[in-house]
Amino acid sequence: MSKAPFHDEFTLSETAVGLGKKAMDLGLIPSFVVRYFPDSQQFYIPNENESSPLTPEEAYLRLKKLVEQSGR
Repeated sequence: MSKAPFHDEFTLSETAVGLGKKAMDLGLIPSFVVRYFPDSQQFYIPNENESSPLTPEEAYLRLKKLVEQSGR
């Protein structure tokens, strides 16, 4: 079993940001936005059908899936 690259919400958010940058570099998404609040972050990944904010967990899972499906 592989070890997760995060251990709390802060490192999970950092990991999601890294995946977002990688997805942009691969041309999988045109952009993403992270809103920082004192106690949390909200991620926005462009999607024609959905524009609601994502939690760090949701953003991590969605971006990880995109990058893995790309095969790069």
